[in-house]
Amino acid sequence: MDSAPEGVDPNVPNVARMYDYYLDGKDNFAADREAAERIMKIFPVTKDAARENRAFLRRAVREVVAGGVRQIIDLGAGLPTQGNTHEIAPEARVVYVDYDPVVCTHGRALLARGEKVDFLQADARKPDEVLERLDGMVDFGQPVAFMMLAILHFIPDDDAYGIVGKLRDVSVPGSHLVISHAIDAKPDTTPQAIEVYNQATAGLNLRTHEEIVRFFDGYELLEPGLVFPKDWRPDGGETYGGGTAIGYAGVGRKTGP
Repeated sequence: MDSAPEGVDPNVPNVARMYDYYLDGKDNFAADREAAERIMKIFPVTKDAARENRAFLRRAVREVVAGGVRQIIDLGAGLPTQGNTHEIAPEARVVYVDYDPVVCTHGRALLARGEKVDFLQADARKPDEVLERLDGMVDFGQPVAFMMLAILHFIPDDDAYGIVGKLRDVSVPGSHLVISHAIDAKPDTTPQAIEVYNQATAGLNLRTHEEIVRFFDGYELLEPGLVFPKDWRPDGGETYGGGTAIGYAGVGRKTGP
């Protein structure tokens, strides 16, 4: 990107712009690229994992829209970088939510704003406040899909379970919860990664498969269940990378009260 929107400091790395860099986007600065390169040295599969995660997002969005959902809330959205939700499902009402004012300022500058897409600055760690502010922007009497892609990396366990519970309680049958989350395959590398991420955002929370399953309490896991993102290909056989993704992803549907 040639210049920064007002309020954005291009000299401070930002995780959302680092992710954009992994996806070969153009909405990043030198500081973001330097931090991203450091992470890729710690986790060589990071770029492939980001692409697999984006492929997972594309198919998950198509699945929930095919299931009748026309409202999608992307919590901890980061930047609306290439291939994001409103581009995949233009017929759906999409609200991106992120607490970082830098991301929100930059995100609004990137969005082609219209009736069906918006960007809300709010802290997902305060679900009551988020849901209150979303009321009126979406109709909670109708099915909604909550996307929580990568955000749980940066939320402590107790807070994460409470947030997911709030989303479950406000959802009507036919709603969905879409989650992706990193798994720590090499514990000795975690302190190095946290050191990099702490320059831009909170530290990492890496969990086991069993811990992640609990986030889907109250939701029916859809096929193929909880998987590595690379194992759930988008329609058309599109694939990315060849490395082992450092995370799990899953889609759950609410079928009862």
